[in-house]
Amino acid sequence: MAPPILKLDDIFLSFGGAPLLAGAALQIEPGDKICLVGRNGSGKSTLLKIAAGLVEAQSGEVFRHPSSTVRYLEQAPDFAGFNTVQAYAEAGLGPGDDPYRVTYLLSHLGLTGEEDPKTLSGGESRRAALARVLAPEPDILLLDEPTNHLDLPTIEWLEGELQKTRSALVLISHDRRFLEKVSTATVWLDRGTSRRLDRGFAHFEAWRDQVLEAEELEQHKLGKAIEREEHWLRYGVTARRKRNMRRLGELQTMRSQYRGHKGPQGTVQATVSDAQESGKLVIEADKITKSFGDRTIVMPFSIRVHRGDCIGLVGPNGAGKTTLLKMLTGQLSPDSGTIKLGTNLEIATLDQKREDLDPENTLANYLTDGRGENLLVNREQRHVTGYMKEFLFQPEQARTPIKSLSGGERARLMLARILSRPANLLILDEPTNDLDIETLDLLQEIVAGFPGTVILVSHDRDFLDRTVTSTIAPAVPDAPDGRWIEYAGGYSDMLAQRKGALEERKRAEKAAEKPKTQEAAPSAGSAKTKLSFKQKFALDNLPKEMAKAEAEIAKREQAMADPNLFTRDAAAFNRLAAEMEKLRSSLTKMEEEWLELEMLREELEG
Repeated sequence: MAPPILKLDDIFLSFGGAPLLAGAALQIEPGDKICLVGRNGSGKSTLLKIAAGLVEAQSGEVFRHPSSTVRYLEQAPDFAGFNTVQAYAEAGLGPGDDPYRVTYLLSHLGLTGEEDPKTLSGGESRRAALARVLAPEPDILLLDEPTNHLDLPTIEWLEGELQKTRSALVLISHDRRFLEKVSTATVWLDRGTSRRLDRGFAHFEAWRDQVLEAEELEQHKLGKAIEREEHWLRYGVTARRKRNMRRLGELQTMRSQYRGHKGPQGTVQATVSDAQESGKLVIEADKITKSFGDRTIVMPFSIRVHRGDCIGLVGPNGAGKTTLLKMLTGQLSPDSGTIKLGTNLEIATLDQKREDLDPENTLANYLTDGRGENLLVNREQRHVTGYMKEFLFQPEQARTPIKSLSGGERARLMLARILSRPANLLILDEPTNDLDIETLDLLQEIVAGFPGTVILVSHDRDFLDRTVTSTIAPAVPDAPDGRWIEYAGGYSDMLAQRKGALEERKRAEKAAEKPKTQEAAPSAGSAKTKLSFKQKFALDNLPKEMAKAEAEIAKREQAMADPNLFTRDAAAFNRLAAEMEKLRSSLTKMEEEWLELEMLREELEG
């Protein structure tokens, strides 16, 4: 095992109340790709800043190898003294670093380098900071939410860059798929302490559940032991006084441990307030268009949105997703074509820029609109502090200004507000930004179970796959030209359909290029009218194979659900996890193959 190049051990930090970090640890070795996970407010960003040397711990050991270079992705970059983005990014280079790498990174991040830092948006500032920390290829990269404000093509490009980098990584991100693809180890920050799993994020949630179940079992055992000791103390035969005093001391220690145990932070509990049911047809757009100057944002586009649909909008930044969303909801008029909104619509909106938040306003005032201490949720009066608790806010935060909240807490506050209002149409523009994974799980459940209609813009592939029933995306993903296409299913389904359509187009172009004499010859392969025997066999048998794979996965999930398995036989647990990962990968491939064959069959028969 290589010696660590950065090590934090027994880190303690408090800001006056309960300790934020109490015994946390982080060890980084060359080549590590660690994801740092935990609830909003658990201290992830603070621990990363301690590792970067920007915050000093009150106690604990901090070791950095003297020759190692460290770069930390700033949430709010300081551009003072720089006239261009190029100059800012190049300032992060060290002696011997390649200046061309700055140009390469800026171009892939959608910047030219000539931009004035004073005019950059929040997203552009984050991209510039990302170029600055990646360019030197340091020994250690500390990245706090690197995918925020990045579009899907850029996120996928960044995944490739981080997978092949020689730098050791520590990542904080809400993007599950990004973490699964990049990380090889996981550090879980929970209640001030840290635990490490030497496997990537794909294995984290099963491991976390095992740890919490084992912890709950230990607490139960401790409670029973206390009961036995108390019974002995009251009714047992009196032994030597010295022995009795020792057992009494042990009982006091056990009681202290039991009472002092702080369970895992609760989960957000919320549902959307019921509203009157909307009409069956929610939105009807007929050949709508939109242009700004010479640039076409939307070519003639038509869609019918029905009650119960959940539609996702994806595409590169600047493709026009928010413009199309505003047109569909009647906030922006089309240049041509018509938009018809259904009846009885009650719309709740989560804005991407969080512009609805006044930093000087208090949490209670924001939730109640300044109407006292109560708010109406599902036609019931609720006290604001009780409602805040459901979203993991403490009662004492009711009078604190919004500007004191973290990014994740602000997102959670906005979620609390829109869910308190009756709605049958949810409009969510980048709803996953800054949310922790547990709150994301809740949002997925709300969206998936929402009886009304949902339209959302997101770059989170996992969130899209788990929630949407159809996906609207640019016809040309790399160079949007205003043409939009609606695909059935989530993001992965869209990719599979695009792949099938691309392959079919290539086959058609290849066939069109053949000489006419060759086309006329029977042996030259005239237009295909049915599936080959091999394709038909695969189409018939793949569902059976998929069912078998699902059954095998279910068996392993049942075995891994044993709360004592990991502590009793870690090797068996790891073997089952590896087998399950292999089966899931195989199942995904079979599903994609079946979808392509089914689309081909429909096309040939149609």
